[in-house]
Amino acid sequence: MPDDLFASAASERLAARAPLADRMRPTTLDEVVGQGHLLDDGAPLRRLIEGDRLSSAILWGPAGTGKTTLARLVARTTEKDFASLSAVDASVRDVREVLARARQRLGERGQGTILFLDEVHRFSKSQQDALLPAVEEGLVVLIGATTENPHFTVNPPLLSRSTLFRLEPLDDEALRELVTRGLAVEEAAAAPEAVDHLVLRAGGDGRQTLTALEVAVALAAGRARDGDGTAEVGISDVEAALGVNALRYGRDEHYDVASAFIKSIRGSDPDAGLWWLATMLEAGEDARFIARRLVILASEDIGMADPQALLVAEAAARAVEHVGLPEAQLNLAHAVVHLATSPKSNRVTTALGAARAAVREGPGGRVPAHLRDAHYQGAKGLGHGQGYRYPHDAPAGWVDQQHLPDELVGTRFYEPSDHGHEAEVAARLAAHRAGADR
Repeated sequence: MPDDLFASAASERLAARAPLADRMRPTTLDEVVGQGHLLDDGAPLRRLIEGDRLSSAILWGPAGTGKTTLARLVARTTEKDFASLSAVDASVRDVREVLARARQRLGERGQGTILFLDEVHRFSKSQQDALLPAVEEGLVVLIGATTENPHFTVNPPLLSRSTLFRLEPLDDEALRELVTRGLAVEEAAAAPEAVDHLVLRAGGDGRQTLTALEVAVALAAGRARDGDGTAEVGISDVEAALGVNALRYGRDEHYDVASAFIKSIRGSDPDAGLWWLATMLEAGEDARFIARRLVILASEDIGMADPQALLVAEAAARAVEHVGLPEAQLNLAHAVVHLATSPKSNRVTTALGAARAAVREGPGGRVPAHLRDAHYQGAKGLGHGQGYRYPHDAPAGWVDQQHLPDELVGTRFYEPSDHGHEAEVAARLAAHRAGADR
């Protein structure tokens, strides 16, 4: 009994000293902040957890989005035994020991086992292969957590036997809720601009938000004890906790700077593009937000004038996910310079807008009979595919053929410019149209 009392007292003291993020870890699904697409009432993951019917799953999302929290909530609700390993330090031997105990448990008590494997992307192919037979036969239910794209880092056989749940970065509303709860736990207060700065710089990471908040509260409390101010968390405390200066860069400035960034690249000014990129990086802007804007711009403002622009922007976005800052700032700068110096055209953007307007406002537009699917039995009897001409059978790889609905024949949505590669596209389309007119 005394040993139990001492162990209980030690656990309580450790819990009291635990980081704020651990002290605030949810104990029910209703306490989880964010991930409504998975955890709202009736959402798929919530129903599976509450019904204790979760099969093998991969939880994929950035750091601080709740992957480990969800695994622990599964442990609290399941009737199965719950085992946990970290791929950072677990070996094949560790996996085999867990599987051996799971088999013994199933044979002796008829109790299944859930194995939570954190950082599953760090497991080698051989380590993942060691898990596969146990997952296939249902000996264990695997819950893997990863920050990396599982399509590249998890063996295809293992991934195909798991349900993939994608967790999203926490939005501003969710982060503000976390800060509010954290301040209540710490019995502290914070200035509104300090909360704004913390939320804006957290990058959707709940753990980072609470860690920075805990440090900021300690700094404010220390300043108050020294007689240098109040215990209220100020923006200087958050700056020190994050290691990022505010630069007087609030919500309005966030959108203004982003607008200047995009307009500079659209205006083919690489120097201004790099300046605004540097401004956002120095202010702690979420690199994923920057990358998303570049991917959009590549099609919206460059399009077919430089088809490589989208590939460069997408590569930079992938680098942000796989490499992260600070190194990925070079990839972002590379993309900014490429996009800023590329020829510009918005003809793809205007073409799509015109096509969508025609769909909304015009006639239904039935598919011409010769374009309809003719692969199923009975389709030819309906006239599907009759008269269709296969372009690859023609020497030029192109034939004069109707592809729009009857009501739209002759309509032009896409009219290429004479900028960059699009000039070649314009010439090719002109040749096709000239051939059609003959």
